[in-house]
Amino acid sequence: MKMLITALCAGCLLWNVGHASTITVVSVFEPLSLHGTDGDEVIEDTGEALQACVMSRPMALTGAFPEMLVDSIRSPHLIPTNNPNYEVKESNLLVICNIGIRGEMSTEGLMVRLDVSQLSIPPGIDLTSRQVLKLAIVALRKTLENYQLQQTRPLAVAMTIEGANEGKAGLRDLDSKFTVGVGPKVD
Repeated sequence: MKMLITALCAGCLLWNVGHASTITVVSVFEPLSLHGTDGDEVIEDTGEALQACVMSRPMALTGAFPEMLVDSIRSPHLIPTNNPNYEVKESNLLVICNIGIRGEMSTEGLMVRLDVSQLSIPPGIDLTSRQVLKLAIVALRKTLENYQLQQTRPLAVAMTIEGANEGKAGLRDLDSKFTVGVGPKVD
């Protein structure tokens, strides 16, 4: 009986060690709406002044990198405030506009899919679908560029727009391929 209990305890211990995961704090950039505020942001990467921005926030993540970074760009985001008149409950444009994002590694590199099949711009968000997607692409690039600073090899990225049917077909021209380099060597 002791042998059975010992074997079960050892098995549980080995299972727990095998399923332990590393938690890493990283910067994740997100496309954020500035609705409910009095500010506009000049988005250098798109050349437009919008009531939106791309900002980073720290996140403690576990799982496969860089795929988890891509998925995290769509995290719900409530901007903290000290003003009781600011009542915005969500500021991440991917969440607000119901756009999915998913990353998957393959032998060719990272495949990123932006799903616009359920895309809907709610009233009060003074942006076009194209502007929201461009902001999401800027957030993606910045997140991956930041991640790559600690890497030793460049990362090939293929980004595709999925679910762009009928009235959204013009968004497919945002599909792109790019390579994210590595950070400078530190001696």
